[in-house]
Amino acid sequence: MELKNRIKNFGKNFAVEHEPKEVAVITEPVAPTKENTNSSLDIKALSQVEMEFKDVVYEKLLDTLDLTLLSSIPEVEARKQIVDIIHRLIDKESFPLNAPAKKQIIKEICDEVLGYGPLEPLLHEPTVSDILVNGSQKVYVERFGRLELSPVRFKDNNHLMKIIDRIVSRVGRRIDESSPMVDARLPDGSRVNAIIPPLALDGPSLSIRRFSADKMKLDDLVERGALTVYMAEFLKAAAKSKLNILISGGTGSGKTTMLNAISNYIPARERVITLEDSAELQLQIPHVLRLETRPPNTEGRGEVSLRDLVRNSLRMRPDRIVIGEVRSGEAFDMLQAMNTGHEGSLTTVHANNSRDALARLENMVSMAGLELPMVAVRKQISSAINIIIQLNRLEDGSRRVLSIQEVDGMEGDIITLAEIFRFNRQGVNDDGSVRGNHSSTGIVPKCLDRINKMGSNLNLSCFTNNL
Repeated sequence: MELKNRIKNFGKNFAVEHEPKEVAVITEPVAPTKENTNSSLDIKALSQVEMEFKDVVYEKLLDTLDLTLLSSIPEVEARKQIVDIIHRLIDKESFPLNAPAKKQIIKEICDEVLGYGPLEPLLHEPTVSDILVNGSQKVYVERFGRLELSPVRFKDNNHLMKIIDRIVSRVGRRIDESSPMVDARLPDGSRVNAIIPPLALDGPSLSIRRFSADKMKLDDLVERGALTVYMAEFLKAAAKSKLNILISGGTGSGKTTMLNAISNYIPARERVITLEDSAELQLQIPHVLRLETRPPNTEGRGEVSLRDLVRNSLRMRPDRIVIGEVRSGEAFDMLQAMNTGHEGSLTTVHANNSRDALARLENMVSMAGLELPMVAVRKQISSAINIIIQLNRLEDGSRRVLSIQEVDGMEGDIITLAEIFRFNRQGVNDDGSVRGNHSSTGIVPKCLDRINKMGSNLNLSCFTNNL
């Protein structure tokens, strides 16, 4: 029986005929403005009595509907029809509710049925960049680079587990006692990590790294002070000229955002293949093929590693290969690809500075199980990587490009680097913001000749201004 018929029969049983007094529809998020960015989270919380009444209505709704039918109709239509039923249930119970409380109950029940429960208000709040759930009763958010405790709560750990399972199951992952850690993603590309008992001692833990709905470009990062116009022009030209770029930085420093922004300047005629553990890249070019790893099943079989994807992608006629992040032996296959005709590739790595990024690549190549001399590994790296971009999230929450360096070659058995741009830190202002400026070092990169031959016509003034 279709959902509409169930709703119609349900209404006859109540013998009431009235239209819904109001429909709880989540509106599109409003872009942050100067008026709303400094305020605390405006999330209304129900009283204990109202929460108990909401649970009663929710249980009766589940008894009434076959929720598997919801997938057969559009979400907006399903939401309207569920709201109709909730109105009837509330009226039948004759519980004294004011209009705001009634609206909040309707919204929260709809979020439970169709969304991610208590997380929905945070997922629709444009100022929230990270959601950190430490058990059912502590939900922190990051806004403007600062952590704060939110008023959001889950009913209990079982409630939180249901939401986690809903998130991971939608992308074909699983989480249970035999596999208590999982990486997943939301439909908008936001990154999700969950870990549950027995590994998490204080209850299930959930971390969500949100991605902006507006795709960032290098010009947008310039406006935010992450880099200068000259640095952006150089990176645009580097992407167009098929230089291999390594983006380095710590957690939350903006590596993925930078990679997405640089991808804007890959020519549309090129075929790009992205490889990730959990798909989160949002490349803004027409010809993109996205590949994602697969964890082993309950029997420990069927795993597809990032290294497997790198090897397979070489048979798929890519012009460029983009790896979300290199963590292990796939670094060797990536370097091989960069050195054998797949120029213009991009990847990210966790490291504190450019020199550490090269050291991490050396260590990851050794994880491939090949007993190569270190000098040979360094020669591979020096010939494969052209540009290293070092990012960092400063203590005031701002994300800056700290350095852009060119891999200059080898001197003996050491890889040499030439810094082209840097961030000069000068101190901290009274409001806690970091004071400093970007400048060029005066070094003209060796790759400038290649850039200009590829048609970018980059001016020397990019490297001599702001000295």
